[in-house]
Amino acid sequence: MNTHTPALTVEGVSKTFDVSAPWLNRVLERRPKLFVKAVADVSFTVEKGTCCSIVGESGCGKSTVARLVTGLYRTTSGNISFGTGAEGRPIRVQMIFQDPHSSVNPRWRVGDIIAEPIREMKLRDTEAETLARVRELLETVGLGADDAQKYPHEFSGGQRQRISIARALASEPELLVCDEPTSALDVSVQAQILNLMRRLQDELGLTYLFISHDLSVVRHMSDQIAVMYLGRIVEQAPVEQLFTDPQHPYSQLLLKTIPDVKNPKRRVEAQAGEPPSPLNPPSGCAFHPRCPIAMEKCKAIMPELLQADGQARVACHAVAQKE
Repeated sequence: MNTHTPALTVEGVSKTFDVSAPWLNRVLERRPKLFVKAVADVSFTVEKGTCCSIVGESGCGKSTVARLVTGLYRTTSGNISFGTGAEGRPIRVQMIFQDPHSSVNPRWRVGDIIAEPIREMKLRDTEAETLARVRELLETVGLGADDAQKYPHEFSGGQRQRISIARALASEPELLVCDEPTSALDVSVQAQILNLMRRLQDELGLTYLFISHDLSVVRHMSDQIAVMYLGRIVEQAPVEQLFTDPQHPYSQLLLKTIPDVKNPKRRVEAQAGEPPSPLNPPSGCAFHPRCPIAMEKCKAIMPELLQADGQARVACHAVAQKE
C-alpha cells in the first residue's frame, strides 16, 4: 500500500556525541575534547504503508538514526516530523530492538510485558479487555494464548523476537522502527520473522523504518533503500533500481558482498583500505580513500545528495558529471 502520504520526514538531521575523556584525565594529560559526528545532514521520507531500509557497515550511523526517530536520542540539529494517524493524532512510533534476549524484562511474565503499554496508555477500559488483547496479540505473532503465563527464558530467540513484536504492536503504532531485528537469529528463523513482519504490514497497514547491514534481508522487505557511509546517506533509490543499477561506488561495493548462488566461486576484488575512523573523517567525500573512481575534487569537496537516473538520489561527483 503506497498512499504517497509521509508517515515520517527527516530533514537535515545531525547527531554529535561527546566522547571525551573525563575532565581530570584531560587536564592531567592535556588532551582536548573529542566529538564524533555519528549522523551528518541526513534527510529522507518514509511514505505510509511502505518500508524504507537504511543499510551500511557497522558504525555508519544507521542505528543512531533509528534512536533519533524514536526519541531515544535528541538531535543535535535538523527536524524529525510525523504524519497523522488515527483520529487526527500524530503517528505512534514503536521500536523493535536487535537483541531479543536483552530487550525484554526477564523477571516479568510475557503477559505483563505485552500488557504494560496497554495499561500505561489506557488503551483498554478494563483489565479483562487488556488480558484479551494480550491473548490476541500473542496469537497474531504466532504464539499461543497460554504463553502469557511463561517467562522469557522459556522461549527460543525467534519466539522472544515474536514477543518483542507483540509488545511493539500493543500500543497500536502506525510506524515501527526495526533495528536489525533478525541479525541475532538463525537464518531459518530470520525468514519466519521477516515473513511475519510482511504479513503484519499487509494486515495492519504498518509503515517500517528497517535498519540492517544485510542486503538480502532488505531486498525482501523494502520499497526504498538508503545507503549510509560514515554518517551520511550516499544513495537512496527504489529497491529494484538499487539492486539492478547501483550508482554510488560504495553501493556497488556492498552489492558485491552478496553471495551469488549461481556463481558461488566468483572472485570479488578486495576494496582498498578500511573504513576511516569517525573521530578523524577524511576531507571531502568520506569514501574517496577507498573509491576506485575518486578525483581530486572528491578529496576537497563534500558531494551533495542529488537526483540521478530514475528515482535515485546519489552523493557522488563522478555520477553528477555523467548527468
